[in-house]
Amino acid sequence: MTALDFNTATSLPRARGEVVLSAKRRGAASVLDRLRQAGSLKALFPRSSGGPLEAVVLNTAGGLTGGDRMRLSAEAGPGTALTLSTQAAERVYRALPGSKAGAGVNLTAMAGARIEWLPQETILYDGAALDRRLRLTLAADAAALVVEPLILGRAAMGEVVRDAHLTDRWEVTRDGALIFADALRLSGDIAALMDRAAIGGGARAMATLLYIGPDAAARREALRAAIGDAGGASLVRDGVLFARMLAADGFALRARLIPAIATLAQGPLPKVWRL
Repeated sequence: MTALDFNTATSLPRARGEVVLSAKRRGAASVLDRLRQAGSLKALFPRSSGGPLEAVVLNTAGGLTGGDRMRLSAEAGPGTALTLSTQAAERVYRALPGSKAGAGVNLTAMAGARIEWLPQETILYDGAALDRRLRLTLAADAAALVVEPLILGRAAMGEVVRDAHLTDRWEVTRDGALIFADALRLSGDIAALMDRAAIGGGARAMATLLYIGPDAAARREALRAAIGDAGGASLVRDGVLFARMLAADGFALRARLIPAIATLAQGPLPKVWRL
């Protein structure tokens, strides 16, 4: 069973969801072009007064467990600006032995476009199993911002993740050439792994940020200042700025993550982040 095998049969009811959408230009504004949604994944579009098209993705199944499959595909057409977020934190619950949830995000930015993927936190519960993959395809002059916050058990609820599995793979191509890749794997006693000084130093929350644009180098110091001692940011190649952050819990993570996103975003944070 692969992470994105949407046709695998299971003995228990499992959630399936898919959203496919694209943006186009209408005057100075970016507006919805195409939309297809199926199963338990839906897209909502808050009202805007022009500028970027904002889409909010909602999983009506209420979370993920073993065997669930979700897929989002979004395209920012030529000259458009598209910002995607999620209505709430995505919860990944205990899975049956040998069963994993799968989630895929496929993003495309055409010539002169900018796309942003700013989901709220993924919360990993004890016993959870998730394989996730993100693919970002960019035209030569396109720009992108990608953020993935992760909470490893809710500290305020006394939750400890002693047995869980997560893989998270990112691949970015520009004009067909691979320009960035990152792979994260946490498996087994995640609390013990995160307690190790070389891995998490006791952190129970983390976030990964990727910014791609011609002004990436100019934004590096502002991003470092926003992150402070919670992590680091590096210009991994020309036009590609990458950062990873650690925090004791979700509250502490947000305190640093929101200013960090604000230094890189094309406008105000999505409304769902400000509620």
